[in-house]
This record gives sequence, structure tokens and C-alpha cells, in this order.
Amino acid sequence: MRQTAFVAIAASFIALASLPAHADNTPLAVRASQPIAAPHPSRGMTMAQVQKQFGAPQSKMDPRGGQKRDWPTINRWVYPQFTVYFQRDRVLDVVANKASANEVGPKPPVR
Repeated sequence: MRQTAFVAIAASFIALASLPAHADNTPLAVRASQPIAAPHPSRGMTMAQVQKQFGAPQSKMDPRGGQKRDWPTINRWVYPQFTVYFQRDRVLDVVANKASANEVGPKPPVR
């Protein structure tokens, strides 16, 4: 009897493990470590190079930082598929806006 229950439970776990994973169930840390599938700017490109290759961004967010010499100014340009972070005038990082079209982002902060 116990052995039959154990086999049934093991079979259930195997069946659940074989189901496909969905993007909304993938932890953000795992998704953020995966490369962006679409063409995107590479680290070190200038703002002029990014604009020439990818066109004008949908929006340019207000710069942050720069109050002290040790705090460089960070600019953010938002494109449909990714956001580009610039340190002064060079690409620092590029982050995908969504992994897939039906991904649900994090919940808004509670105020």
C-alpha cells in the first residue's frame, strides 16, 4: 500500500516537471541573466551611434546622478523592446522591457 502511494506521488512529480515553463513563472533574476534576443546596442557605444543605428527612442527619461564628481550622470532611453542606460554618453547596460508579449511585470509599489 505504501509503495503504491509512493509510486503515485513520484509519477505526479515527474508529470509536473515535464510541463512547459511560462515566462510569468520565471524568476526575474533568471530572466535578467538571459541575453536579449532582439538586436540591441552594445556596451561602450555612444549616444550618437545608438541613435544612428536604432533611431530616436520612444522617450528619454530625466537624467539621474551627477551631483558629485564620483556620481556620473545616468541617462535612460526607452525603445519598444529594451531600455538603454548611458553613463555620461556611453552605453552602460541594456535591459529587455519584456521577455514576451504576454509577460506580466511586477506589481506596482503600494503607497
